[in-house]
Amino acid sequence: MVSFIDEYRGDHGVEPICKHLPIAPSTYYRFKDHQRHPSKRSRRSRRDEHLSSRIRSFWEENHRVYGVRKVWRGLSRSEAGLARCTVERLMRKQGICGVIRGRRPRTTIPGPASERPLDLVKRDFRATAPNQLWVADFTYVPTWVGFVYVAFVIDVFADRIVGWRASRTMRTDLALDALEQALYARSTAEGLIHHSDRGVQYASVRYTERLLEAGIEASVGSVGDSYDNALAESINGLYKAELIHRKGPWRGLEHVEYETLTWVSWFNESRLLERLGYLSPAEYEELYYAKETQAVGA
Repeated sequence: MVSFIDEYRGDHGVEPICKHLPIAPSTYYRFKDHQRHPSKRSRRSRRDEHLSSRIRSFWEENHRVYGVRKVWRGLSRSEAGLARCTVERLMRKQGICGVIRGRRPRTTIPGPASERPLDLVKRDFRATAPNQLWVADFTYVPTWVGFVYVAFVIDVFADRIVGWRASRTMRTDLALDALEQALYARSTAEGLIHHSDRGVQYASVRYTERLLEAGIEASVGSVGDSYDNALAESINGLYKAELIHRKGPWRGLEHVEYETLTWVSWFNESRLLERLGYLSPAEYEELYYAKETQAVGA
């Protein structure tokens, strides 16, 4: 803004220009006076100028990769009493920041477009009985030794987790092992649909062949639909909020496996869900089977 006024003041004058800018003429003149006579500037202003120069130099000397914490730590060795918030403010003012290391793991990698199952669910995540609709998805957990991936298979009727598996990789075996656990735990019913996103793990030949062998119809979410597997993602969200974000840091695969086993058992047997009338998934299913038994007896 000052440079703009400097450029055009000869043609239009300072006051007329300032009428159209959010700056008073007195502010402009004071700034120019301080440029000519730095001793007139406030102590904070002089220190900010000094620190800004030191911050940029230190940042550039270190390949422009340091963020606020490392710049502050480095300069604190020679700048006594330097506050972290001051470094943060001056870095932000100069538009400099550290390199963000790594990327959020991409867990959904679309499989080949050919021979892809249809979306049989179309966001309608409802079931009138167990073993009508399963949804599958997986998430990631950062640990001291890298990411651990956790896959879930959920029965939509009562949001019950019927299969899960943790692994250091997100290959097909991760999803397939969770499916095998679900098949072992449940006696599948005729017309059962298995719904997932379009990840390569669920679109793989081995996975789809296993569904076919078990008599389960495959369904995948539609393209460009952020709600194509919303129910599974909501369970992932509860898992992250109730366990992962609360009990970290995580040491590795075994640590995640043990705590996930405990959480899944609690979730299925005791977790009260508003959608189920504040019953647990196990209680809701037991109530269903009790009603079925009474109906048959009648």
